[in-house]
Amino acid sequence: MNGSASETPYSEFLNGFSTSLHNLFQKENIDKLSLSRGLPPHVWKEIMNLKPLSVAIPKEFGGRGVKVKECLGILSAASYESLSLSLTFGINIALFLEPVAKYGNDLVKADIFKNFLDHGAMGGLMITEPEYGSDALNMKTQNTLIDNEYHIKGTKHWQGLTGLANYWLITSRNANAEGKLSRDVDFFIANTHYREQNIEVLEYYDNPGLYMIPYGLNKIDIRVPEYNKLTPETTGLKMMLDTLHRSRLQFPGMGMGFLKRMLDEATKHCQERVVGASNLYALDQVQYQLTRMQAFFTLCSAMCAKSCKVSGIDHDVSGSGAHANSMKALVTDMMQESAQVLVQLSGGKGYRTTHIGGRGIMDSRPFQIFEGSNEMLYTQISEGILKDMKKKKVENFAEYLAINELTNNSVKLYAKELDFNINTALSQRKMIDLGKVLARVVTVNDLLELNNSGFSQELTDSAVEVVRQDIVTLLSSMNQHQNLNIVEHNNDKSDWMKFS
Repeated sequence: MNGSASETPYSEFLNGFSTSLHNLFQKENIDKLSLSRGLPPHVWKEIMNLKPLSVAIPKEFGGRGVKVKECLGILSAASYESLSLSLTFGINIALFLEPVAKYGNDLVKADIFKNFLDHGAMGGLMITEPEYGSDALNMKTQNTLIDNEYHIKGTKHWQGLTGLANYWLITSRNANAEGKLSRDVDFFIANTHYREQNIEVLEYYDNPGLYMIPYGLNKIDIRVPEYNKLTPETTGLKMMLDTLHRSRLQFPGMGMGFLKRMLDEATKHCQERVVGASNLYALDQVQYQLTRMQAFFTLCSAMCAKSCKVSGIDHDVSGSGAHANSMKALVTDMMQESAQVLVQLSGGKGYRTTHIGGRGIMDSRPFQIFEGSNEMLYTQISEGILKDMKKKKVENFAEYLAINELTNNSVKLYAKELDFNINTALSQRKMIDLGKVLARVVTVNDLLELNNSGFSQELTDSAVEVVRQDIVTLLSSMNQHQNLNIVEHNNDKSDWMKFS
């Protein structure tokens, strides 16, 4: 594969990338590489020479055209081999290249995209601050305009590609003459090739998974030209929501290859592992676990297909919170469960960093935390739906889902389970369970749409039943919730040794 990646038919481009990546990781032994931080420079060079990020660069700048299908295909191919590598691409695509393509000033685009295509440059996004994690609207990083330059000062942390990225999108709030910060959010491009735009890394974090990706604490004290500021269509807050929702809508690309790898490895192991007179594959519990993993593969397929239709940069997804949060939270929960199942089925040999399952547990776990912890996202899904139910004056849950375009088809499959009223405030615990139910119903709605296009009926039917079991379990949990709180205790009556 060479510099003419934009001219190569996509199927050929993707197949070439997948084959080359697999061969490279076989040659370099990815299992052993995964024991050390980062990747050797020569390995990075070989990967970036395949032009994987060309899928997220507009055609007019020599890229493949920022087509969601092509972006998700690259993410999936990468995550089959390495979830860390796929996340590296995901950060570059969804959190840098797509927002720059959509909101960046034309004066800076050509140089940036050229460096990505010709020199393997990488970029990331800085939002999170030490004192303000998911509470991004209270960020303290500030910017002031002085003589056609923005001076940006603050502290950011947990940015993927810390110290490695050549470009950064940095969020901050404008400070007025009195030093008060604006409620709106501004985005700026920092080009670390320039000394005045370079970002100081104060500390590298010892993250327990995703060894390939450096994370750390960053001190920002930079000056950038006016044209390095992204231009929102309306407000900076909407631009931030549009960027984050698009990223969450494209999470399934990273999940797709990973889920398929977990399923392939688990199936192969269970067919080959003989216990007594038969193999693991013949056991009922194993069949159940493999069926769940297969359902996850099916549901993620539906997410990817839907994302291709709704998450392109020509769409405004700032208002698509329910759909975006459903995809991100559910696919990352499925990734973690699949890794856990593979390790459980693999026994002792699975519990090693050099095993794809053991590594998968640690690498997939942070996906449930970053870009909004899943508990928070499930709560937000419920809050949005309950608010809309109240606005529409509908108390019956199934009745409401039947008039919501995200769930109007799938609710018919679960009419019995979802036929109940909500007319009182719910505790946060119940809101989380309800959000998990909603995420599944939303995803099955997308699955039915994919099925209508010719996707496997057998896989669809199986996934529908797996989801039904989950819904029943979650609703039962909601109904059985007790108001349990931590009990104050002391050693006089809580030390078992005194009573033995």
